Amino acid sequence: MVSIICPIYNEERYIENCIQSVLKQDIPADSWELLLIDGMSTDNTRIIAQPYINQYPNIRMIDNPKRTAPCAMNIGIRTAKGEYICRIDAHSLFPSNYISTLLSYIEELPNAANVGGVCDTKPANDSKKAKAIAITCRHPLGVGNSTFRTRTISKPKKTDTVPYGFWRKELFNIIGLFDEELTRNQDDEFNARTIRHGYKIYLVPKLSVSYYSRDSILKTGRMFYQYGLFKPLVNHKIKRPATTRQFVPLFFVLGLIVGLPLTFLHPLFLLIYIASILQYLLLICCVGVRYRNAYLPLVFATIHICYGWGYIEGMWKLLTKQSFQVDANR
Repeated sequence: MVSIICPIYNEERYIENCIQSVLKQDIPADSWELLLIDGMSTDNTRIIAQPYINQYPNIRMIDNPKRTAPCAMNIGIRTAKGEYICRIDAHSLFPSNYISTLLSYIEELPNAANVGGVCDTKPANDSKKAKAIAITCRHPLGVGNSTFRTRTISKPKKTDTVPYGFWRKELFNIIGLFDEELTRNQDDEFNARTIRHGYKIYLVPKLSVSYYSRDSILKTGRMFYQYGLFKPLVNHKIKRPATTRQFVPLFFVLGLIVGLPLTFLHPLFLLIYIASILQYLLLICCVGVRYRNAYLPLVFATIHICYGWGYIEGMWKLLTKQSFQVDANR
């Protein structure tokens, strides 16, 4: 039995296709259950899902009053009947062999605790703006060397994280549930805890999930701001940086802030400051020209600045012992 857990909130555009991709899985219908953990949706998500809940006894909806993803996961894990836990996202579509492939790999790979495929980011719609957002979320300039977002692999690869996650349920009895203080980046902390306990995380080949990115630059910027905001808290909890790539936007924004007053001290500082900004603008504009999309420079700048500023605010909150809670569903 595999328990598929899907945290949802206001997913009326995506929920039906997501459920249908689960129904098309090539494993017997009596070997899985789908738990839709709803953060009290205010749109038509529940209405759209209800016919499937009525028709299929292995599809259930459970309320998540706290609304955050880690709370949803923990509700699902505690409720799950399966020996395996499979996290999915309503913004995604899964190939018919998704669960069967992950089942085979988690059994075959040595000391595997979490396995997943690569993430193929798709635009939310056909607009140039949506296509630019999708490109930035899979381009190295946008997400660094994140393997599951930027490349395909030919054989299983040990890694620090995978999209979503596929675990034996017994793992949660050993190392605990998701940290509910981490509205964002809870998977970073959980994966670090997994590795610290001596287990391995694998990215598996020839398995791709279609993920539909945000449909506006504002929503994308807010999401990356929250990613940056919670990174210092994750680092504090695991006692080390989760990755090195997280520091690039931080240093970029710090350079913009600290460099500005230095330009008034000496002409050389002004020259270096202007040259650095021009070099950055040239780089993101070249990518925009490469993809023939005028929105790309704006989206790149938005996610870099929002992530970096979020990281700075996160460090301040950590130092001053302020609350990190935000509404991740906004």
